[in-house]
Amino acid sequence: MCGIIGYIGQREALPILLEGLRNLEYRGYDSAGIAVCDGTTIRIAKRAGKVAQLAAEVEHGYFPGTLGIGHTRWATHGEPTDINAHPHTDATGRIVLIHNGIVENYAVLKTQLEREGYSFRSDTDTEVLAVFIGMLYERLGDFELAVRTALQEVEGTFGLAILSRDEPDMLIAARRGSPIVVGIGDNEYLVASDASAIVAHTRRVVYLRDDEIAILHRNGYVTKTIGDEFIAPEIHELDFELEQIQRGNFPHFMLKEIFEQPSTFRDSIRGRLLIEQGNAKLGGLTPVAAKLRATRRIILTGCGTSWHSALVGEYIIEQLARIPVEVEYASELRYRNPVIYPDDIVIGISQSGETIDTLAALREAKLKGATILGIVNVVGSTIARETDAGVYLHAGPEIGVASTKAFTSQLAVLSLLGLYLGRQRDLSVGEGFHLAYELSRIPDSIARILDTAPAIEQIAHEYADRSNFLYLGRGVNFPVALEGALKLKEISYIHAEGYPAAEMKHGPIALIDENMPVVFIATRDEIYEKIISNVQEVKARHGRIIAIATEGDRRISELADHVIYVPETHPLLTPILTTIPLQLLAYYIAVARGCDVDKPRNLAKSVTVE
Repeated sequence: MCGIIGYIGQREALPILLEGLRNLEYRGYDSAGIAVCDGTTIRIAKRAGKVAQLAAEVEHGYFPGTLGIGHTRWATHGEPTDINAHPHTDATGRIVLIHNGIVENYAVLKTQLEREGYSFRSDTDTEVLAVFIGMLYERLGDFELAVRTALQEVEGTFGLAILSRDEPDMLIAARRGSPIVVGIGDNEYLVASDASAIVAHTRRVVYLRDDEIAILHRNGYVTKTIGDEFIAPEIHELDFELEQIQRGNFPHFMLKEIFEQPSTFRDSIRGRLLIEQGNAKLGGLTPVAAKLRATRRIILTGCGTSWHSALVGEYIIEQLARIPVEVEYASELRYRNPVIYPDDIVIGISQSGETIDTLAALREAKLKGATILGIVNVVGSTIARETDAGVYLHAGPEIGVASTKAFTSQLAVLSLLGLYLGRQRDLSVGEGFHLAYELSRIPDSIARILDTAPAIEQIAHEYADRSNFLYLGRGVNFPVALEGALKLKEISYIHAEGYPAAEMKHGPIALIDENMPVVFIATRDEIYEKIISNVQEVKARHGRIIAIATEGDRRISELADHVIYVPETHPLLTPILTTIPLQLLAYYIAVARGCDVDKPRNLAKSVTVE
């Protein structure tokens, strides 16, 4: 969940480490630190707070050396303090490491080490691992062997970068469950938890797999298992530009990514939409085409925003393809002994492709014999590699912690999937053509909604001081209510709930008074009259109504205090459009409240711990 950057080469390490940490800030963190080795001495600086505070300290210090590691920490074991920040050292100070993940058996290891006479300064599981490696190094006399031996004893997850004062020409990286990418340069190598940290220096990378280790020297590298079996590395070319992880003229990444959605949605459907045939082409699913035709059930699984997109996907696939769909929280799926059959298709949805709960759910489904697929954004991610087939979003790097463009791209892919599956069954050419044509028009419709941003900003200022919001939707727009509430919670810290509108009278209606803003997703469809009734129920109790409505709907304006219009489209595609105003509303409310939109407290972009 936190950020790793490492460097070994001919250049001074410190500027590269600080640059990498700045590029990793979006992942969410509460402390930062660096360690640089000059061949004889390792100098360490770490502190709770932002990378800027760390940089101000070290840039006026003395940190020479061409070997170093840097880290941004998201607290798991121990509070976010200077002492608990990474890097951590062994008892002698010779070995220094940074760590993403959780050492689940750290308490057992710590007890064993304390019996051996070792003591600890921090509350972290990471220091326990550092001291454990140090003890083995003293006994074995071989740095690499000590690391591999220790990792075979570790239970849990890790992404690691490790260096030793005694080995100034060696940097070790390892992974299990937490991503590590190795960047290959000219007589230099970089290690990172995310390719965005190293794309400025190289486009050639190797993604480590679980229980793999990379031993990097200035003149070469090897990859092997932690059991010491050599592995031929597979080199990939990064497919994004440095500019894509920069803000440009926007004040925040989140706003930039909201406004990128006309182009990112277009990229998600480009080359996949066969309008005249009323069909979709998803080349990534070719290996499992026969299984998709034969399946009697699809299970969609994800976490957070990806779970919301799965809920929309359930409506789309069931209506277009008439295949039963179940949606599961990935974090719950594998812990309840789910009933999964060999002819089931289980699809994991994850922006990063590294979400540990989603990955674990897919692995459980695979053990039970199901075909597992992935819908992910990051090429080369673990879910992309471990699934039987899948579809990439092609949304480009998403830096804002609160997902925006990845969500609409997920809806694009799920719409294409529903169309593809429907045409294999009973969906007619005419019905397919209508959906495909409307999908092709979505980017222009998103652009029209974005033109209304100033009006949405005015609404946001009126309600920025409220403590509670209620979001209500019906049918395919019920998940949009959940997503709108989540966005507001994530970045403004306002309590918000999403509910099916019909369920309001079974509890939430008790909360409604003149101080309660209620956001309705009220587009014109077959249940429009029902949502109007729900609006009237709120109005009768003096709730403040913000409605997301279809262009041309004047009836809703007589009931609502504010109306934000979206263009008309196919009913199944309305969530793609109705979510845009809710993203903007959350953004402008958070800004008005002075919140750090791109780095909301306690949140991380890629959740790689359970």
